[in-house]
Amino acid sequence: MAEGDRPEERIESLELRLMEQEVALERLTRTVLEQERELELQRARIRRMEAQLTALSPSDIVPESEEAQPPHY
Repeated sequence: MAEGDRPEERIESLELRLMEQEVALERLTRTVLEQERELELQRARIRRMEAQLTALSPSDIVPESEEAQPPHY
């Protein structure tokens, strides 16, 4: 058998790769959770800004539910 082909070496190599992948997966999970929290904060900020904007300049556009039907209907 060539070096590196021994079952013990192959198992050790696979275990090392598995550990590296577990570390990488943990990092990715933390990153996704951080981004999810940041995204929720941004959404809340946008909602607040939309409310402030609406309060400052009411729209001239009437909601469809309040719109009168044209005379030809």
